[in-house]
Amino acid sequence: MIPLHTSAASSRPQWRAFLELGFRPLYLLSTLWGAVSIALWLYAPGWLARAPLPGLYWHAHEMLWAFIGTIAVGFLLTASATWTGQRTMRGPALGILCLIWIAARFCLLAPGGLPLALVLDALFFLAAAVELARVILLARNRRNYGIPLAMLALGASHALFLYSLLRGRDPMPYFYSGFWTMALITLLIARRVIPFFAMRAIPGLAIPMQTRSGQWQMGLSVLAIALSLMAWRLPLAAALAALGLIALVQWVRWRPWASRRTPLLWILYLGYAGLAAGLLCAAAYEAGLMQRAAWPVHVLGLAGFSVMIIGMLTRTALGHLGRPLKSSPRLVLGYALLLAATALRLLALVPSAWSLPLLHLAGLCWILALLNYLLQFAPMLIRPRLA
Repeated sequence: MIPLHTSAASSRPQWRAFLELGFRPLYLLSTLWGAVSIALWLYAPGWLARAPLPGLYWHAHEMLWAFIGTIAVGFLLTASATWTGQRTMRGPALGILCLIWIAARFCLLAPGGLPLALVLDALFFLAAAVELARVILLARNRRNYGIPLAMLALGASHALFLYSLLRGRDPMPYFYSGFWTMALITLLIARRVIPFFAMRAIPGLAIPMQTRSGQWQMGLSVLAIALSLMAWRLPLAAALAALGLIALVQWVRWRPWASRRTPLLWILYLGYAGLAAGLLCAAAYEAGLMQRAAWPVHVLGLAGFSVMIIGMLTRTALGHLGRPLKSSPRLVLGYALLLAATALRLLALVPSAWSLPLLHLAGLCWILALLNYLLQFAPMLIRPRLA
């Protein structure tokens, strides 16, 4: 990694550079919020006492939609420009999108802020979906036609989750529909970027496209989203099991051992393996073979989504900022902290006298992993790309 004291990297921060592509402000904001929200949830619950959502629902909402979903928006607004050759949202429009997101975070901490938060976050995801649809349709990029629809579904699940709470109803079916929508988006992204990154980084590595299995994954993901809203547990278990098995077969065919000397790759491979494990865990829960819903949520959410996220945050930021695609000890430290947070959080799910200390230690590792990312990448995200 190029040190920050070089002349190009030490140039003054620029609003124009910061709002040049979606990943710049949204990676920074969502990573910062990912650290702050966990700190509030674990170490300062009194701050949440006046929040309009019960604590558990606030935590679930902010992790799924405000952290994971927002990073997906940042990635897709950036990647779609590459996929289509069209300029995506930037400058004042991107700044307004970020302000909408920030306002929603404050509303979910303020008494009586729930209705406005519902509208603001729904507007955030709607604007992202419309922008993705605009560039994809302009380019007639048929391969990506499903992405704006998935983003709309993610925003709709958020709106229905909060609306259910406003009406005094159980919001969890909409949490799970959003969860499986995020799984669909993550699978779509991972299928494209992991083989591409791997073949560019490892000479002689050839990875098959596996187009047919990808089509099955998309269909099964849509089916899982629908079944989660119908509460048909056994058919949902079958769909999730099939998704997990397909992902596992893909992972093996991508030759993960070849990535062992390349941290920027093996972290993505680990995340994809976590996705497969999380989907299989969810299938076991829906089939009645597992009693606690916390297991599939945290295996998929941490070992899958979050491990993939830390890999994508680093690899895509380096690439789009014109930096060498090389890992540094500090970057690998961030990976280690995130993996430690994942392992400790899962251990904390096992009932014991150590559960609470393990939970707090997991939260600390999570916060340190995200702050480690910010310390390294925030100075780059607010400065112009290297030539």
